[in-house]
Amino acid sequence: MEFTNASLVFLAGYDNSGPDHWQAMWHARLPGSVWVEHSSWDNPVRDVWVREFEEALSAIQGPKILIAHSLGCALVSEWAAERGDEDVVGAFLVAVPDAHGPDFPAGAQGFDAPKHQRLPFKTVVVASEDDPYGSLEHAVKVAGIIGADLVNIGRKGHINAESDLDDWPEGWRLFTGAFAE
Repeated sequence: MEFTNASLVFLAGYDNSGPDHWQAMWHARLPGSVWVEHSSWDNPVRDVWVREFEEALSAIQGPKILIAHSLGCALVSEWAAERGDEDVVGAFLVAVPDAHGPDFPAGAQGFDAPKHQRLPFKTVVVASEDDPYGSLEHAVKVAGIIGADLVNIGRKGHINAESDLDDWPEGWRLFTGAFAE
């Protein structure tokens, strides 16, 4: 399957991804891709985010590949534990946060008992060695539980706009290498 035959669904993290974030740049250049919106970006409530994500997915026909960053990665696990969708064929999870880490957003409600389980679709976890929101060790553990391939990209912080990645060509190569056939 070529990833171009699937709908690309973007899941941003806490406080959304601004225009200088690679995720927003990818979405802007990919016609037909979907950005999952949430009613509250700075006070996320797990059950509300899961419902909003499910509503967005149900409006998309055919195969879907998820492209998640930070709290969006946690959302994928939470959603999959409850609902799942046979049309989701892959997930690209970047900067998986540690809900028990010292820098996890205090305003995020209901994410404190992660429901990580083996995901029924191809999954890639991309991690940084110096991510303040989730250690490399945490990413290795989560990747093992969910059955994902893990890619360590070195010291890139939280793999966000502050990491100065611009359009993140390295990430695009990782994504297309994993999901394009």
